[in-house]
Amino acid sequence: VFGYPLGQAMEDGFVKEPAVVTRKNFNPAGMSPEEIERIKLEDGVRLHESVKVELETYARETNNLIVKPFVLVVAQDTTHARELLALIQSSVFFEGRYKERVIQVDTSVKEEDFVDRLLKVEHTDEPTEIVIHVNMLQEGWDVTNLYTIVPLRAASAPRLIEQTIGRGLRLPYGKRTGVTAVDRLNIVAHDKFQEIIDEANRPDSAIHLKTVVLDNDDFGQKTATIVSQSQLATQLGIKPADTTGSTKMAGQDVQPVFTKPEEQKVAQIAYEVIRKLENQPSVVPTLAHLSKPEVQAAIVKAVQEQHRPAQMELEGTTEQPDFAAVVAKTVALVQQTIDIPRILVVPKGAVKAGFKPFTLKLDALKYPAVSEELWVQMLRTNERELVTLGHGGIEENRMEDYIVSGLVDFDDVSYDDQAELLYDLASQTVKHFCGYLTEDEAHKVLRCYQRDIARFIHAQMQEHSWEDVVDYEVVVSKGYTEFKPSAYTYSVNEPTADYKVSPADKSNMAKYVFAGFKRCLYPVQKFDSEAERVLAVILDRDAEKWFKPAKGQFQIFYKQGAATLEYQPDFVAETKEAIYMLEPKASNQMGDVIVLAKKESAIKWCKNASDYAAANGGKPWRYVLIPHTAIAENMTVDGLAGQYGDR
Repeated sequence: VFGYPLGQAMEDGFVKEPAVVTRKNFNPAGMSPEEIERIKLEDGVRLHESVKVELETYARETNNLIVKPFVLVVAQDTTHARELLALIQSSVFFEGRYKERVIQVDTSVKEEDFVDRLLKVEHTDEPTEIVIHVNMLQEGWDVTNLYTIVPLRAASAPRLIEQTIGRGLRLPYGKRTGVTAVDRLNIVAHDKFQEIIDEANRPDSAIHLKTVVLDNDDFGQKTATIVSQSQLATQLGIKPADTTGSTKMAGQDVQPVFTKPEEQKVAQIAYEVIRKLENQPSVVPTLAHLSKPEVQAAIVKAVQEQHRPAQMELEGTTEQPDFAAVVAKTVALVQQTIDIPRILVVPKGAVKAGFKPFTLKLDALKYPAVSEELWVQMLRTNERELVTLGHGGIEENRMEDYIVSGLVDFDDVSYDDQAELLYDLASQTVKHFCGYLTEDEAHKVLRCYQRDIARFIHAQMQEHSWEDVVDYEVVVSKGYTEFKPSAYTYSVNEPTADYKVSPADKSNMAKYVFAGFKRCLYPVQKFDSEAERVLAVILDRDAEKWFKPAKGQFQIFYKQGAATLEYQPDFVAETKEAIYMLEPKASNQMGDVIVLAKKESAIKWCKNASDYAAANGGKPWRYVLIPHTAIAENMTVDGLAGQYGDR
């Protein structure tokens, strides 16, 4: 039997990270139980509303499905549950916004009153956002969109932690995203906060909870998701899909180019045809080639074939739009963006990879002997979440086999090709443990800590990897690519900021949404630093057009250890002579290994893009890595590129 404990699943990133939540400076002294639970409930809903925005923003940024989160409120009994339901459905609770968004689930309620809604609670079109539940431990269900748990009148910290395990830990996207709000399960427990922390920090605890402290000053800061699609999409009257009650569209003051409904419909069809042509670089290598008469004629023909008269209108009875004129105007709008080709670098022939022999550094591996008492106790209680037995699985005859079987679980390790190396590394490790443990003790340590030992060795293997490729070829799969929409979380109470003005709180730039640009291809942008804002001022003054790419706009990859990660440059700007990929960076990070790895990949991409552009009458691409200390408003794009651009 293979044991895989919950604590290990959290460490490996396969479930949400649970966190206990309290309010800043919360002191329950003198408060009645009713007052405490009212505060916890309200704070839980405020947290829920914030999480809901963060989930939508993440989904739009990454082109994923929008996840609708819900809150699980744990009541003491059915009477308590009915009282909570009445409170949440009342007009005084968040102005009655949750009257139709709450259900009670327990034995006192008829199943037909809640079962259908409960089964569909993960669906975005199902309104339930709060579920009141009694005896959560026995009546759980398997969902991925539970993000906030509010246990009211809970008994003890161990009981509360026990109830939390397995409830709401499943991830909606199947893996961690790196975005805290998307990866975290919140347990609101103001009055039990320290007790829960102490319990979770016990050495034998299955999980170690993170903490979240809600600041009273933030309670009034209602947030929402703002979608910033390209100026082109807005000019064509295109709306993003799946808008919710907390979605705001940027650029609503931009007037559509086509005011007649039929012309707008034709323009949107033309845009879809142009989008499909991006997959035919041999026919339309760049946006400029859309102006060729034969290409526009093909677009007009495709549009006419797809166009249908409006409902209740018979073909031939209404005036037809001027297809050729609308297509020509749409093409002109599309050509105001920037050519971004989709470039793939693929190997020619077979690719061989592996690891060179090396001597492991094992000094840090000093696991103590596993005591017989603990070993027996764990077998008896079957508490596999505890670190000792939980990491063990199948009993191996040879100690080396524990290590080899752990290593071959990694995708980049092949037993057939590298068995000799794997057993050499395993032999070194076994020899190390037998140097301070008896053979029996070493056997038990290898069984118990198999996964951790394998991860430790695998990390060192990355420094000795090799790859043998005969040659690579550059394949351009798209001559140009559609501009992806961006999504940001913003404070509803904060107006958009003027990008030309330095904000008051430069240490928290991410909270500002900037607008007022003249040459940006998007109506609003967010900046991570003051240097980025100043660079935007320079670009809006000097460049013909510029923008900050959304996630997934470029297909540029770099290596970080064994992982292949995607790199998204901070800025892209086109001038009269060239197209620049610009990356402002803190001056003390210019020599960072990851920064240099991204730079190397970006320079290769720019070279391939420049070669393609040269063959098709386009502009060259250049990569510019700029220290933040060099960015000032008196600098020009050409000056920065001349000093910090690749040669």
